[in-house]
Amino acid sequence: MGSGKTAVGTALARLLEVPFLDSDAEIERAASMTIAEIFERDGEAFFREKETQVLGRLLEGAPGILSTGGGAYLKAENRAMISDKGVAVWLRASVDLLWSRVKHKDTRPLLRTPDPYATLKSLCATREPSYEQADLVVDASKNYTVEDMARQVIEALLARPDVLVRIA
Repeated sequence: MGSGKTAVGTALARLLEVPFLDSDAEIERAASMTIAEIFERDGEAFFREKETQVLGRLLEGAPGILSTGGGAYLKAENRAMISDKGVAVWLRASVDLLWSRVKHKDTRPLLRTPDPYATLKSLCATREPSYEQADLVVDASKNYTVEDMARQVIEALLARPDVLVRIA
């Protein structure tokens, strides 16, 4: 949450000239509701079930860049699907950097708590063991633009010639 998955993913897809898909946007489109509305009406467990179904469908499509919600990678089934069909990239960022990006947004249902900073910190601590299982890790910096971060991801992907190769 706040790592730049959608912004960096969009820039990355543009640089690589491939399609960009966002699993949260696909879920919202299919449900005709926002993620926050789905959480409120049906609960997180229902949302996570639908998220897995949408990920499976999207991963069967043409090669491209797929951004997932921050909780998607916590589920072992999702991690396996992502690594089997592509490469998982963790955009690793400090809690303070993430907080600077999300603190003024009310679109984050998991942060609708009395102490959203503490909630974010706890979420990061809980989620990092799953995120550490990503195929590649790219560290974020407050000094990076979205384009800088996308270029960092490209450099990381070049370490995987089964995924991306530099053409001279």
